[in-house]
Amino acid sequence: MGIVSTKDMLQKARREGYAVGQFNINNLEWTKAILTAAQENRSPVILGVSEGAAKYMVGYNTVVGMVEGMMKTMNITVPVALHLDHGSYEGAQAAMAAGFKSVMFDGSHYPIEENVQKTKEIVEQATAIGVSVEAEVGSIGGEEDGVTGTGEVADPEECRLIAKLGVTMLAAGIGNIHGSYPENWQGLDMAVLKEIGETTDNMPLVLHGGTGIPDAMITEAISYGVSKINVNTECQLVFAAATRAYIEAGKDKVGKGFDPRKLLKPGYDAIMAVVTEKMNLFGSSHKA
Repeated sequence: MGIVSTKDMLQKARREGYAVGQFNINNLEWTKAILTAAQENRSPVILGVSEGAAKYMVGYNTVVGMVEGMMKTMNITVPVALHLDHGSYEGAQAAMAAGFKSVMFDGSHYPIEENVQKTKEIVEQATAIGVSVEAEVGSIGGEEDGVTGTGEVADPEECRLIAKLGVTMLAAGIGNIHGSYPENWQGLDMAVLKEIGETTDNMPLVLHGGTGIPDAMITEAISYGVSKINVNTECQLVFAAATRAYIEAGKDKVGKGFDPRKLLKPGYDAIMAVVTEKMNLFGSSHKA
C-alpha cells in the first residue's frame, strides 16, 4: 500500500467514533519511529510536514521519496497519509505537485471572504488529482514553525461556509493552542465544537495542539466529531529529553568520534512510545 489521502481514513473514523493521529516528522528517525508504531498497533496514521520541516528535509520531493521508500522496505500495510501542515497557498500547490495526497491550506489569517475564495481554488485543484484538503477557521493559538495564531474561537457559520466548499476536514479554533498549555488555560470550548460538528453535517473535524490536553477532554472532543488530532510538541520534548540524557550519561562516544545511530536511538524509542500511547487514547489502534 502506498501513500493515501486522508479522506477514507477520516470518514471511517468519524463514523466509528475514533480519531487518527497526525504526528509531524522532521527527519528519518521520526518518520521510521512513527511508521513502526503504526504498523505494530495496526493503526492508520498521518505524517504531518510543515513547510519549514519540508525545507529542512530538502523539499517536498525528498520527503515523498523518503516516506515511499521506507514504506516499501518496511512492508508497511496500514494506511499512511502524507499531509502538508499549515500550508500556504503556494505551499499546498507545491506539495501536491510533489506527490502529497493530503494538504492543509491555512487561510485562517485572511478575512473570511478571502479564506473562502482561496480554499475553493485549492479544493478544485486538489479534487482533480485525488488529494484531500484540510481548511481552517479561527486561528489556533501559539506558535508552530513560524505560524502564529492568537487562539480565536471559530464562528460556526464561517465553518459552514468553508465546509460547503468540499473540503475533506475542517480545523476550527476552540481554545486549543500549539505548544505547551499555560497553567491558566481555560480548556476547549466544547459547546462551540458541538455546534460546529452539527453545522458542518458530520464533517471530520481536526484538533490541532493535541499535546497537553487532558485525556477526558480528548475523548469528549472525539465524541463531538474530532477525527484527526495533531501531536508535535510532545514528540519534540521527549526526543530532546532522551537525546540529552544519553549525551549527559556519556554514552555518545564511540572510538574517536560519535555514532549518530546510537545517539538518536533513545529519542527514536521515546517517540515510538508517545505515538503508541496516543493511538490507544484516540482509539485508532487495530482500526487499519
